[in-house]
Parts: sequence; C-alpha cells; structure tokens
Amino acid sequence: MREIGIPHPRLPLPAPGQEDDPNQFLSWLGEAIPMVPALGIREMSRDGDSLTWALSLIPSLNDKGTGFGGALAGQTTLLGWCWTTLWLRRHGLTRDVVVAEATQRFLAPVTGDYRLVCVPATDDATARLAERLELHGRGRIALVQRLWCGDTLCLEARGDYAVLPAS
Repeated sequence: MREIGIPHPRLPLPAPGQEDDPNQFLSWLGEAIPMVPALGIREMSRDGDSLTWALSLIPSLNDKGTGFGGALAGQTTLLGWCWTTLWLRRHGLTRDVVVAEATQRFLAPVTGDYRLVCVPATDDATARLAERLELHGRGRIALVQRLWCGDTLCLEARGDYAVLPAS
C-alpha cells in the first residue's frame, strides 16, 4: 500500500545489454503509481525509439460513450514519462523524471480500443539528451504521443520531460 510522501522503491536496472521486461516494468509501474492498473493497458512494446501501449477504452469512457479527454491526456503524459524512464534505464541510469510541460490536441473522438505511440519530437532529441546528461548531469527531452483508434489519429500530444540530477 502506497503512502503519501513516501517514494516507491525503484525497479532494479536490467543487466548490461539487457532490455527491460515490459511485463515486469508494467507490474512495477502499477505498484508505484496506483492508478495504472485501472488505465486499461493491455500491452506495452518498443520498436527502436518508439514506445507503444495498446489500451482498452472501457476504463476511460466519458458520459458520451467515447474517450474521456482528461484520462487520455493523463495517459499521454504517463507514456512520455515511461519512454524517458526506459531510455535512461537502457543507458544504465537511474534518475528521477518529471513532466515539465504537456499539451494535447484532440482531433477525433475515441470510439474503441486504441493505441498510444510515443516518439522523440526530433531526430536528434536522444543525442541532445545524452549530451546534456554528460555535460550537466541533467537534461530535457521533447516527446510526441499519438493516439490511434484503428487508422484514425484521434489525439496528438507533446510533452517535455526533465531528467533531474542524480541525488
């Protein structure tokens, strides 16, 4: 049971050269952030610099029977946090990540199960983050999250995530 003001223990870093097990990471995330099990995440996958969640719409329904904007915005923000955290873990770094800024643009109603895809906002974003971490011990990265319901782009979000200095 989580307590207010008490940090949740970090997930140990994967062995050098190993990737995080998506199921283990999602299990830890559900313990660290109590609302996560209620989000309807069915699957998490990574392909290159892309992190994708497959989600059920049922937990995020609004009064109209479509996706509730606040829930969808929260999911985009959390997916960006996960992207940044997993990128750091692949590079052997344990750091705190916080969202510094987030915006959403709703394009179409979400009418069924959907997928959220998160990628860096620019081709050189990860190289710039790595350079800032090396030079300053902290950094920031801009990410884009897109919500697809079938072939329809329903939501596009952007978030800037700050990587804090090692404590």
